[in-house]
Amino acid sequence: MLVARHTGPTGWSRPRIEPIRCLPLHPATKALHYALECFEGLKATGVWTRLRASAERATLASFDPGELLDCLRQLVRTDLAWVPRSQEGALYIRPAMIASEPRIAIGPAEETTLFIITGPVGPYYPTGFKPVTLLADPEFARAWPGGAGRSKMGSNYGPTCRIQLLAAEQGCQQVLWLFGPEHRITEVGTMNVFLFWRCPSSGRPQLVTPALTEDLILPGITRSSVLELARQWGDWEVIERNVTMPEVADAIQSGRLLEMFGCGTACVVNPVGAIRYQGQLLQVPTMSEGAPVTMRFFKALTDIQYGRIPQHPWADIVA
Repeated sequence: MLVARHTGPTGWSRPRIEPIRCLPLHPATKALHYALECFEGLKATGVWTRLRASAERATLASFDPGELLDCLRQLVRTDLAWVPRSQEGALYIRPAMIASEPRIAIGPAEETTLFIITGPVGPYYPTGFKPVTLLADPEFARAWPGGAGRSKMGSNYGPTCRIQLLAAEQGCQQVLWLFGPEHRITEVGTMNVFLFWRCPSSGRPQLVTPALTEDLILPGITRSSVLELARQWGDWEVIERNVTMPEVADAIQSGRLLEMFGCGTACVVNPVGAIRYQGQLLQVPTMSEGAPVTMRFFKALTDIQYGRIPQHPWADIVA
């Protein structure tokens, strides 16, 4: 693991790579009481800008992204033996930052501890693509305008666990988070969401994802990659805009919705097969033709991750 500590008077300590261990935390550690913390999960380097933005929102110390990337490269080289020797596994990297001073008083962080741990992970789909069923219940919201929904902070995720249990009780594997009286879709579980449908007026194929407005949605790295690939391919109109659940229901019922998927670091892409909404189970035909669009993104992104596309600018060769 890599560990560094920041205090106001002295700044950042010299980063250390050491055997993984428990962190010594006083029971009054501020992060334990007031959730002043943030984290990332990555197989790419673009998360440093987002981590720094999350740290700023939590009043944690800022850092130089280039220096932290150099530290991470050294950590990965040290942990090289843990990298799975397969084209399906990966070395998962988890940076985190916490307010570590022992102080029971709400207020900005006075001391920041940054640490990075790694660990091998196997294939997300060991038995093949499996579409998920979503619970879309407007009673619950993940984020709200002016909040911290665009930040990768534990306080955004802990409160969703209870709703995940309610979804499971209704036979759903994930939650489709809605917002507002118009039931705008925002995220799927902890993933960004995409719809591939035909425009109601022109019939042309469109790839649509909710816009990053009002601090409701995490600006996902995989989301950004999907958008960039789609625009490079130029096969469909690519749109970022607000999308409501009634729109989605109408697209399903009229046969215009062809595929729907979530995307994120862990799964890359995750197909959606059904949505439970207002007493109905709406069937999404993502897998009816083998999910060609979803699978195209999955192959393109994993080809980059596993180096099957040599010298791709998104891939950082460490060792």
